[in-house]
Amino acid sequence: MVEMRVAGIALDAASRSPIVLLRDPSGRRQVPIWIDQTQAQNILAGLHDERPPRPLSHDLMVSLLAAGGLRLERVIIHAIEDSTFRAVLKIQRISETETSPPIEIDARPSDGIALALRTGSGIWMLEEVVADASISVDAEADAEDQEDFRRFLDRTSPAELIRHLRRIEERQAAAGGGAEGPVADGPIAEAGEGSDDRAQGGGAAGPPADQPEEPGDAAGDAPATPRL
Repeated sequence: MVEMRVAGIALDAASRSPIVLLRDPSGRRQVPIWIDQTQAQNILAGLHDERPPRPLSHDLMVSLLAAGGLRLERVIIHAIEDSTFRAVLKIQRISETETSPPIEIDARPSDGIALALRTGSGIWMLEEVVADASISVDAEADAEDQEDFRRFLDRTSPAELIRHLRRIEERQAAAGGGAEGPVADGPIAEAGEGSDDRAQGGGAAGPPADQPEEPGDAAGDAPATPRL
């Protein structure tokens, strides 16, 4: 397995949908995963260690783990099935020894990433998944994309984000389908309630189909299709 780190958030040039970028230790390969704007904000909050006035969903999850005597050991993105990323959370009881088998919980990669950033846990990916989904790194383009996304968030209200996602969903429906598929040399997105984490491959391009449940919460994220 390869331990990945969150390199940042980029924007898809065509759809303006955010993509979380996971980079390998060499800094030469990164795996893009399509997410929605709300999920991107949750990941950025964890990445920059921002504490909201009231806990968001992932902050609540971290508190529940601690209250239950559990800790997140690592997140493992272990497969791409039907153009969708699959991940599990490895959770250990704090009172148990390291030799005790961890609890495994199925999760969307983006939720796992948001939790790992808040708990300091590792994000791991199977080598075959990295090999299948990674693209070569262009550091200068990455920096430009991240700055572009920050400007987008600065000038966009939560209500505008929701309207933006609905317009994308309507365009997908008009095109004959809301599910995205992988794109050549592109990212994968995640599975969730009503949507799947998708990986690179072939299929209709477009942002995640999920809509935010409330400001600051996403119903789900979808895997990016290779089209960077």
